[in-house]
Formats: sequence, structure tokens, C-alpha cells
Amino acid sequence: MVKDMTTKKISFFWAVIPFLFMIVSMLYTVVILESAPHIPLMIGTAIAAIVAYYHGYTWKEIEDMMYKGIRLALPAIVIIILVGLIIGAWIGGGIVATMIYYGLKLITPSLFLVTMVIICAIVSLAIGSSWSTMATVGVAGMGIGLSMDIPAGMIAGAIISGAYFGDKMSPLSDTTNLAAGLTGTNLFEHIKHMFYTTVPAITISLIVFFILGKQFTVEGINKGKIEAINNEMLDKFLISPWLLIVPLIVIILVALKVPAIPALVVGIVLGTLSQIFIQGGSIHDSVQALQTGYVLESKNELVKELFNRGGLESMFYTISMTIVAMTFGGILENSGMLKAIITQILKVAKGTGGLIASVIISCIGTNASCSEQYISIVVPSRMYIHTFIDKRLHPKNLSRALEDGGTVTSVFFLWNTCGVFIAQTLNVNVMEYGIYAVFNYTVPIISVIFGYIGYKIITINEEEYKQFKDAEAL
Repeated sequence: MVKDMTTKKISFFWAVIPFLFMIVSMLYTVVILESAPHIPLMIGTAIAAIVAYYHGYTWKEIEDMMYKGIRLALPAIVIIILVGLIIGAWIGGGIVATMIYYGLKLITPSLFLVTMVIICAIVSLAIGSSWSTMATVGVAGMGIGLSMDIPAGMIAGAIISGAYFGDKMSPLSDTTNLAAGLTGTNLFEHIKHMFYTTVPAITISLIVFFILGKQFTVEGINKGKIEAINNEMLDKFLISPWLLIVPLIVIILVALKVPAIPALVVGIVLGTLSQIFIQGGSIHDSVQALQTGYVLESKNELVKELFNRGGLESMFYTISMTIVAMTFGGILENSGMLKAIITQILKVAKGTGGLIASVIISCIGTNASCSEQYISIVVPSRMYIHTFIDKRLHPKNLSRALEDGGTVTSVFFLWNTCGVFIAQTLNVNVMEYGIYAVFNYTVPIISVIFGYIGYKIITINEEEYKQFKDAEAL
């Protein structure tokens, strides 16, 4: 077992050294080499291990720290695996195509911007990915919007706002599952708790884009790209409103408080049955969709990008990144390094409002320094979980703050993987779309305000406190 972190004191100076090495290597690897963040995290882990060893921890203790960190992520990893399966099943079953088809039918010239927010939100909710939404519907939306002489930054802002709303609120989203899993919060409790900050933010966004869109009255909108996508979907899938019953069933299960894993399994089974009995696919095709993702042959690159995805193997990147990140976080937490850092932060964070603001700032700072959205959730989750529980605050307050500060703010840094992706995909940089990404900067502001006024901040009683402390000791 890992010894109590208070037995071997590590100062603030030594505690920040692993972070500095990780940040520098992360910036170089992600921004300059345009590579994955796994190796920088491993470098940070190695430096953290050296610091811990230097302060008297044995290698066996350091190994236990890493394993303990990984063990904390196992519930999230299980959900992430199921998410890969359900995406493959829903695409193969024509469920995603049906949702996109009817969503695209909503586009009208005078309400283009607000419609793009809604469409991107629907698609992202369905597939749990802001990136795939922006790379498909978003690209088409940019072409249509530009033909109407709407500024590129404005179009991109609407697309990003909708895509990140769906990503944040979807039970299929990896970041949503990470935030819930790493804080020990029930997935659907986490999503429900996010409604209080997320719904006002998307409402404000819709109002803003409705007002902005009224100035554009171009007639004869070019619907060529949208029609091409719809025609391709009609050719490849049987589109039917009856298929919308599948996500509706999952939503009903969630409303009935069915646990996440059984609810997702039901969604996987229904999606697979839809692919076999409604779309006419073979059992072999349905199994392949679950394992390696759905494969659709098409000359339309947007359609291929949207539907050639899902499956267990599509989640290996996220799973491996989570495991590596949690070895880093495990050493930092169990050696006392995070405690040394958070002690300094909490000296200026007074009350619940200050604590929530500290989490938001930490997430934004991690997005800026580490260039990776996932890390902005993983590292702060372990930095603050003990403090929230000790202050008798329910962990779902933390899981919400992690997403309010981490998931949505990654788009504001050009060197962050999300900022780079948006610039390359939508051909618009943060200087153009930043002011129009209304949802993404409204959410953290609302979250901080709610923290200071105490609105929808859930506390725990002494019995719950003991339960959480017992869970920490496992």
C-alpha cells in the first residue's frame, strides 16, 4: 500500500518540476511536432517518479501510486468502451443518419446561424463528438454560410457553440465520461447537474445568434452540399422517424435512473438489431461495426468522414491517453505533490466560490499550457477531489466545474489540439471565431457566478462524507 503522503513532505518547488517538464515537452510535441500527447505525459510521469524517489519513496510505492491512479479511471474506461460500441451500432443501424437527415431539413436562410447551433447540438448529442460534428456538418455549414455572405467567424462560432453543447451533454462523449468517472460521480447525475450552467449558456447563445442572423436576408440559399449529404444518406440508409425511438428509449431509461452501463448496453443492442433487421446488414457487418467501426463507401468526403467511425478500436486512443495521464496523476496525488500545489492555490481561494473559480482557472490554465483537452479534466480532477469532499461539497460540483472550465475552453487556444483542429477544419482561427463562440465562454462565467452565490451547489451530510472518505481509501 502507498504510505500516507504526509509522511514524506514534498515542497511546492519540487512539486511543480514534473509539471514544467510535462508542459514544455507537451508544447513541443503537440504544437511543433503535431504529435499525440502520450509521450509528454510519460515524460512527466518519469520526472514525477524521480522526484518522489528523491524524497524517499521506494520504487514499489511509486508503482502502487501509478496503479492506484489507473484504478480510479477504470469506471470511465468501461463507459468509453461502450461508447465506441454504441456509436458503431447507431451509425450502422441508420439512427445517426436519421437524426442528421431531419436535422438538416430545418435549415432556412433567415435562421441560418441559430439553426446551425441546433443542428450541431443534435448531431453532437447523437454521436458524442464535437470534432466529428465540426468536420462534417460544420464544414457543410461553412460553405453554405459563406455563400450567404455571413462572416466566417460568425458561422464558426455558431458551429462550435452547438457542437460543444452536444459534446458536453452527451452520455456518449469521452470528456463527459471522464469528468464523471474521475470524480466518482454517476454519469447521468453529472449530466443532470450540468444542466444548471449549460442550459442558460446555450439559451444565451441561441438568442445572440438569432439577433445576429436577422441581418442576413439573402434569398436563394445554395443547398447543394446539404442536398448531396441528404441524397447520399437516403441512398445508403433507410431513413425513418421510427428509428428515433432508439435514442428515445435510452433517454427514457436515463430518466428512470437506470445505471449508465445497462442503459448504454440497451442502446447497443437496439442499434445492432436496427442494422440487421431494418438496414438489411449481415451479422458479420454488425459485429465489424462494433469492433472496428462502420464503413461506408461514398464519393462524398463529408459523408465518409461522418459515418466511417465508431467501434471499440476507435476508443483506444482515448483509453491509452487516460491510462498514461492517470499514471502521471497517480504519482502527483499519492506522493503529496498535488497537495503541495493545491495548498498554495487554496491560500487565495476563499469559500465555495473561490474553490469553484480555482477549478475553472486550473482547467483553463491546463488547456493553455498542456495543449490537450483531456488533461484539463484529468489533472484538476485529482487536484481538487479531496478538498471538495473535505469541505462537504458533493463531487458532482467538481465534475461540473471540470467540464465548465476544461471541455469548452480548449477552443480558445490556437496551440491546443482543439484550436488547431478547428483552424484546419473550418479554416477559421481563434482571432476570428473567438468572440462568436458564445457558449464556450458563457459556461465558465455562469459556473463561477453560481459558485459565489451558492446556486445549485450541492452539499453532503456527515454520513455521505464518511462514505466518500471510505471510497477514497479503497
